[in-house]
Amino acid sequence: MRAMVLHAPGEPLQLEDVPTPEPAAGQLLLRVRACGVCRTDLHVVDGELPTHRLPLVPGHQIVGETADGRRLGVPWLGWTCGRCRYCTSGRENLCDRARFTGYDLDGGYAEQVVADERFCFPLPAGYPDLQAAPLLCAGLIGYRSLRFAGDAERLGLYGFGASAHIVVQIARAQGRRVFDISRAGDESAQTIA
Repeated sequence: MRAMVLHAPGEPLQLEDVPTPEPAAGQLLLRVRACGVCRTDLHVVDGELPTHRLPLVPGHQIVGETADGRRLGVPWLGWTCGRCRYCTSGRENLCDRARFTGYDLDGGYAEQVVADERFCFPLPAGYPDLQAAPLLCAGLIGYRSLRFAGDAERLGLYGFGASAHIVVQIARAQGRRVFDISRAGDESAQTIA
C-alpha cells in the first residue's frame, strides 16, 4: 500500500510503498476514505513533540471502512491499558500507558490502517467523509469538555482553535452565552470567535 512516511522530524513526508498492516487481536483493518490534518500532526512532523518512534505514518482524524462495509472513525486516542484508575473511571484519555494514533501508532496518511476496535466510532450514513474527519479530534475534545461543563448558562473558552470553533456552535444552539479568552494580538482567532 502507499503511505506518507515520516523518517525524521522536520523533514518532508515521503510517499512510499509499505507493507499492508496486519490487524492483531482486537484490531480492525480499515481502508482509509479520508484523514484530516490536525495541528498536532504538524507538531509531530515538525519535531515540536518528542519523537516516540520512527518511521511513522502520521494522521489521526481517520474515516475508514472495514472489509464488511462498516464506516468507522479513528481518533487520536488509539489504545489504553483498560486497567488503571483512569481507564476504569471513564477518564481513559489520562491513562499513563496510552498510545496515540499517528504518534505512537501508524495513522491515516495511508491507504489502510489498523486500529483498536475499542476506539473506533461508528459514523452515521450520509455524513460526508471530509466533514466527519475533523470531528474525530476537535469535535471529540470539544464535546467531551462541553459535557463536563454540565448545563452552565455561560461558557468561557480559552483560545479559539478547531475545537472551540465546534463547541461554540453547539453551545449557541443550546442557548448558552459563550466567551472567548485569547491572547492579546491574536486577531485571527478573535475575528473567527
